[in-house]
Amino acid sequence: MARSPSGHTWKSLDTDLHRIGHLELAASYVARPMVGTGVALAFMVLAGIAAAVMSGQEPMRVAMIAAAVFGAYLAINIGANDVANYMGPAVGARVLSMGGAIAIAAICESAGALLAGGDVAQTIAGNIIDSTALADAQTLIWAMLAAMISAALWVNFATWISAPVSTTHSIVGGVMGAGIAAQGLSAVHWDTMGMIAAGWIVAPLLGGACAAAVLALIKSRIMYRADKIAAAQVWVPVLIGMMAGAFGTYLALKGLVHVVAVGRLPALAIGLGAGLVAWAAVRPVIRRQSAGLENRNRSLKKLFGLPLVCSTALLSFAHGANDVANAVGPAAAIIRAAQSGTFAESVAIPLWIMIIGAFGISFGLFLFGPRLIRMVGSRITKLNPMRAYCVALATALTVILASWLGLPVSSTHIAVGGVFGVGFFREWYLYRRLQQQGGPHTPDRRLASAERRRRKLVRRSHLMTVLAAWTVTVPTAAGLSAGIFLMLSALIG
Repeated sequence: MARSPSGHTWKSLDTDLHRIGHLELAASYVARPMVGTGVALAFMVLAGIAAAVMSGQEPMRVAMIAAAVFGAYLAINIGANDVANYMGPAVGARVLSMGGAIAIAAICESAGALLAGGDVAQTIAGNIIDSTALADAQTLIWAMLAAMISAALWVNFATWISAPVSTTHSIVGGVMGAGIAAQGLSAVHWDTMGMIAAGWIVAPLLGGACAAAVLALIKSRIMYRADKIAAAQVWVPVLIGMMAGAFGTYLALKGLVHVVAVGRLPALAIGLGAGLVAWAAVRPVIRRQSAGLENRNRSLKKLFGLPLVCSTALLSFAHGANDVANAVGPAAAIIRAAQSGTFAESVAIPLWIMIIGAFGISFGLFLFGPRLIRMVGSRITKLNPMRAYCVALATALTVILASWLGLPVSSTHIAVGGVFGVGFFREWYLYRRLQQQGGPHTPDRRLASAERRRRKLVRRSHLMTVLAAWTVTVPTAAGLSAGIFLMLSALIG
């Protein structure tokens, strides 16, 4: 007959199991960040395998494989950084969960890239540097490869420090640095670079001003009315119509360009029609949703929830349609040069390259996007559904205005500028109301300066981080690209 273990034996066994449990917990915590890295590496390997299969026996097959691998790496970083700027406000306003935001963005980004991304992309190289600087295929391949690698590395680092940066500007800096390394300062179109530098200032200011204006409209016409619900029944459909009109115009200009040429005035007419249809369609919906709601600001948040989700999805679709070329455009230029041996101002993007870009953006958002989503959505300033909708509407309207004026602006700068604009407007509005209520001797004036800083509605530390990251994006990417270009030329040339 077996003897049961003594009490001492059970105690020793429990202690050992407890220690093993702690070790397992620690191991899982340490290994958790490696899961995303492993999946990203696996995706890059698959992209390389796809390029190897599609390239056949091309003489510069290795260059084509490298273009696909680093194009996938760049697409992953675009998803991790850029897309978070559109999802962040909805998550911060608690209208979408993190999982829901990632799912919607992944679907809409992929759909935008594959359905409206087009099959032709203008090469950034033709706009930033003199095409004669990249006259031979080998120089073009090394320059584009260096630009892709440098942009991806910089965006990867920016994501790690929770700084939303422009992928477009990172690519621009990479192309500029490679061009300077190849042909010197004279190779750069400095007038174009001057316009891009001006966009660093114009884009966030336009986005912030537009978001503040929309928030001022909501406050004056809805929130501070005696009958808030009745005011919301009038103005919420108008705001939704404005969003629909902006996206109708944008998609007419960008999404239909490869199907049928649409001029500015017809695009505006399409946008106006879309806005009127949306306004008429949502009026009875808003009337039903507002029935029985209390006459208070908290009730208004329910009316902006669904419009915010729809606008966020449309922003993701538009981003996928427009910015997928940042990832696959340089890769397509490398493949074209490897196959034909010539430089082209525009290149046809193969479908398999477009698929790599679309899925890379989705993988990057899913694996590494939550860090930036939390920062943009909740750490800059506090957002609710109404403020988040102001950011989304401001982003859409400003992108349309910038496209109309021909300004080379970054949608990332616009969206983040909108978040800051909402926060600073709230600070100004609160201070103004305190002055009106208490005159020159308001309680806020009697507070110590440290306490006044603590009560600011926008975190200045994040403002300085973002501004610093925006300022150094182009020169940093250019320096990295120049170094990588010289290294590739020395090793292979």
